[in-house]
Amino acid sequence: MTRTSKLSNNRIDAIFRKLSETEACALICYLVAGYPNIRVSEMLVDVLVKAGADIIEIGIPFSDPIADGPTIQAAYNDALKNKVTPAKCLELVGRIRKKHPDLPIILMTYSNIVLKEGGLKKFVQKSKEIGVDGFILPDMNIDEAQLYIKVVSEAGLATIFLASPNTKEIRLKSIISNSRGFLYLITVYGVTGVQRSFKDFTGQAIRRVKRHSGTKIPVVVGFGISKPEHVRYMINSGADGIVIASAIVDIIRTNLESPRLNRKVESFVWTMKLACHSKSS
Repeated sequence: MTRTSKLSNNRIDAIFRKLSETEACALICYLVAGYPNIRVSEMLVDVLVKAGADIIEIGIPFSDPIADGPTIQAAYNDALKNKVTPAKCLELVGRIRKKHPDLPIILMTYSNIVLKEGGLKKFVQKSKEIGVDGFILPDMNIDEAQLYIKVVSEAGLATIFLASPNTKEIRLKSIISNSRGFLYLITVYGVTGVQRSFKDFTGQAIRRVKRHSGTKIPVVVGFGISKPEHVRYMINSGADGIVIASAIVDIIRTNLESPRLNRKVESFVWTMKLACHSKSS
């Protein structure tokens, strides 16, 4: 059965419908806007798409990223030192949209950014106009998100909320009912960062969330995924999508001066995309 969140004419739902036909898992790739600079960020989106990324998640640099580990924090700091602003990030997304009209693009940032940039409605409207499909705000409390949900939903964009392995049932039901696009399940306790392996509780958490979500909304997992075997483990546990973040930023950081940067990123993402087809093999 098709796994969508019933957003009208949204690119996120469209890609999950397409992938459900072959029972493939969605590959969501993350970049920090402006790291190492805006030009390279734009170029790397092209690389990610060529390598098979189904959805692109763009991180807007923020000075206090409570959900992010050292890798992404360092990238944020570098971008902020280079005077990367939310406005420049939105301009970047606008250029990406022109080149990739069907590509789902999600903004990942923090509530202060969304509320500060001229107010919630203005930020959401501007995001819609340039081609953003949804938002991930790790610090947006579901219990205090009524206005946020209303404004974003009225714009036809996705409200992607996070759940953790120990999220209580009543709260999980609220997250499921208020999420659009997909539900983002954190694989570990703590912040982002590459993991060597995952504990049994991660698989158990995926299966538990899937039991509650059913076909209402896709369940996407992230935080720490960096190997094909990680992807296969998540898929075998029931995940509909995988987010790769710190592992990509690590590759960028260690190859900043290398002429093989694009090739390194493309090769890694292609390998992870191949693992996303494990469910149908």
